[in-house]
Amino acid sequence: MPPVREFSSVQTIAVMALPLVFAIVLHEVAHGYIAYRKGDDTAMRMGRLSLNPIHHIDPFGTILLPLVFFFSTGMLFAMAKPVPVNFFALRRPKEDMVWVAAAGPGVNLLLAIFSSLLLWAIGHVFPRLDEYINFINLKSIPLDASPVMFPIIGMLYYSVWLNVILAVFNLIPIPPTDGGRIVVGLLPHRAAAAYAQIEPVGIILLMVIVMFDPLGIVRHFVWPVIETIINLLI
Repeated sequence: MPPVREFSSVQTIAVMALPLVFAIVLHEVAHGYIAYRKGDDTAMRMGRLSLNPIHHIDPFGTILLPLVFFFSTGMLFAMAKPVPVNFFALRRPKEDMVWVAAAGPGVNLLLAIFSSLLLWAIGHVFPRLDEYINFINLKSIPLDASPVMFPIIGMLYYSVWLNVILAVFNLIPIPPTDGGRIVVGLLPHRAAAAYAQIEPVGIILLMVIVMFDPLGIVRHFVWPVIETIINLLI
């Protein structure tokens, strides 16, 4: 094994930051774009279909949450400012809401697959791919690492992880998550109206589940799904 040095927190954040920004920006733009295609131009009129990250920054979700999540788990997790969607402007509000909500996690899964394919392609021309991925898992950098290939592989590797994490966590069926809105859109009207009442406290409930995992939901259900998808892609 070649001599190594440990990743610093700054280096880890630097490698994760770019794929995370792509993941959360494209997630929100996907919601707005599908809403636009389904008849609601709110996001378009407000300039929220832009790929400029500044238009999507949320003080809590994009700045505070990633720091808390990183120093508690070693991974970055963030949310952009939600793209505004006027569901009543959609041509078929209840049905179209499912497509709008599913667009964000769908884009994240596509980004994860695309990043995985790029890693596969690199592995065919760069013999140290698996070695570099092992070092990344160990939060270490070999002293003889390529200054170009190591960060590229690191960003693609974390792109797979971060996009899968974002997709799966956003599909937790608690309004106002995308998964919650998909459930509301699929339920019969009376049940949907009752389930939607969870939304005012849903974000608090979700934060409790993510940060404290009191019932083991994340440990026993969410992370196994994430790890299964990751193992299929890498």
